Amino acid sequence: MKVVIPVAGAGTRLRPHTYTQPKPLMPVAGKPIICFIVDKLVEAGITEFVFVIGYLGDKIRDFIEARYPDLQTEFVYQEHREGSGHAIWSAQEAIEDEDEIFIAFGDTIFDVDLRQMLDCPHSCLGVKQVSDPREFGVAEFGDDGFVTRLVEKPRIPKSNMAIVGLYKVREVPALLKAIEYLMTNDTRTVGEYQLTDALQHMVEQGIRFQTVPVSNWFDCGRKEVLLETNAMLLSQRGYAASESSLPDLDNTIVIHPVFIGENCKISNSIIGPNVTVGNDVRINYSIVKDSILGNFAALEDVVLNRSVIGSDASVRGMSQSLNIGDDTEIGFD
Repeated sequence: MKVVIPVAGAGTRLRPHTYTQPKPLMPVAGKPIICFIVDKLVEAGITEFVFVIGYLGDKIRDFIEARYPDLQTEFVYQEHREGSGHAIWSAQEAIEDEDEIFIAFGDTIFDVDLRQMLDCPHSCLGVKQVSDPREFGVAEFGDDGFVTRLVEKPRIPKSNMAIVGLYKVREVPALLKAIEYLMTNDTRTVGEYQLTDALQHMVEQGIRFQTVPVSNWFDCGRKEVLLETNAMLLSQRGYAASESSLPDLDNTIVIHPVFIGENCKISNSIIGPNVTVGNDVRINYSIVKDSILGNFAALEDVVLNRSVIGSDASVRGMSQSLNIGDDTEIGFD
């Protein structure tokens, strides 16, 4: 089985960070978002991956090839970003001969029984109850768990079960034909060819989809969700640093949970809770909580709360909540 991971989006809701860093490479709890996805799939026994790249795609390719040299990887370029369905269509040549495929969107961290999905005798998709389903693709299904209708961003939802961006599709030719049908008839939702609409077309053709509940799901497309995900993961075993693994800190208090990368120099500061610090970061006379700091960031005499600081960014002399992109230097003297 091949996994298709679309990662071609521009990540506009996470700007300025995504001007220079692809959203899937944004750090959370000590590692990039894409690693949480790939690692779970590898643990489930999958070794063949197709990445649909576009915006800043070379950075994603370089990272994946360096981080996962033993995986069988293909990279397909989506020249025009015309929706999730079009992203899968872009990988047509890589998947058209497959008996079944798995699809996982590259900006979503999930907690699900992947074996349940992979062993399901039918095509299936992950779902999670949400408070406002109007922002998502929504699944309507019966007591038997089989889908009766799929709607992308419904104005008047008849279900509060959101589709979380995880799919196993056994009928690959039918999926490609459904996407082709959307494109031929220029059937768009919110201006794009949506995977949800293609799956609904398959349902109308009599293909059965089963739903699988997802325990946790984080669409890391906004700063607030990114920080919430960081805090949640740090609170789980295996992500935060233990007291014994912390680097030597000079006159510094650490309030767990935190993650601190390699070669950091931190002095006269208070770090935590819920803080991820990248590699080679310098912090002095600062207080940082509920924040994410990129590699090679530098803080001097600042108080940060619920902030995301990009790689190579430098902040001096202020107290504020920030959202600062890579290669930025700000001074408040």
